[in-house]
Amino acid sequence: YYIRWMNTFPTVFDLANADEEAVLKAWEGLGYYSRARNLHKAAKTLVSENDGKLFEDKKRLLGLSGIGEYTAGAILSIAFGEREPAVDGNVLRVFSRLNAEAIDVKDVKVRSYVAESLRPYMKEGKTSSFTQGLFELGALVCIPDTPKCGECPLTASCLAFSQNRQKELPIKAKKKEKKVIDLTVFVISYQGKFAIRKRPDKGLLANLYELPNREGKISEEEVLSLYDGVARPLPDATHVFTHIIWNMKGYLVEVQTLPKEEDLLFVTPEEIKTRYSLPSAFSAFRRYCE
Repeated sequence: YYIRWMNTFPTVFDLANADEEAVLKAWEGLGYYSRARNLHKAAKTLVSENDGKLFEDKKRLLGLSGIGEYTAGAILSIAFGEREPAVDGNVLRVFSRLNAEAIDVKDVKVRSYVAESLRPYMKEGKTSSFTQGLFELGALVCIPDTPKCGECPLTASCLAFSQNRQKELPIKAKKKEKKVIDLTVFVISYQGKFAIRKRPDKGLLANLYELPNREGKISEEEVLSLYDGVARPLPDATHVFTHIIWNMKGYLVEVQTLPKEEDLLFVTPEEIKTRYSLPSAFSAFRRYCE
């Protein structure tokens, strides 16, 4: 995905000058489409305000779409050698175990506390190695459930290890149960083209194209009452979002006349492949649009 993205937008100028449809298409399959939009907006800002170069000032970095404290810290410490900590989940876990502190990784205030605690250890000229070292230690060694303490270079100074508490730290707040939604998805075919439509500009998958669908599990008889044609059931599918689960029932519907819905756009399989971005939530049904 990274190579595809960089081949499509090799410079910040290419990204800034692209239209949103092209940006979303290049991002297809990665999810979290707001990130693609934020990259696009940030590129436009950098091109218009700083000749396409990243800001080296933290305040201006934080003003870019999609950049928060963590990303700003990573950019400043790794790219510009600033003593600015970057605190992600891996860093929180390493910090919690090293100091045997029962911190809640979901608490926003904790991130600020950890950042300020790390700053004194960031030596001038070595901020990049420090930041990346913490990232890698947390990602590869000090992992969540089965930390590899035998491979860790910091075991001798790790308080959680000495107290045999490494598996209980850090504290994780109990996750909320995901909301489950039943959905019926329609793969509507008309004269070699397939129906897609644009989602609302706010909410889940905002402004992206999707296959037509309705909430609830709809029977084959109900489908035929909605569309003039032949309906064939498709295998069920499930897609898990951060806070929601879609349980999807699908139908391939070959219509004889155009449906009445005004928001439907009929496109060719080639256009779906090259132009219109369909979220991965619909990947189980997209293969029938060929």
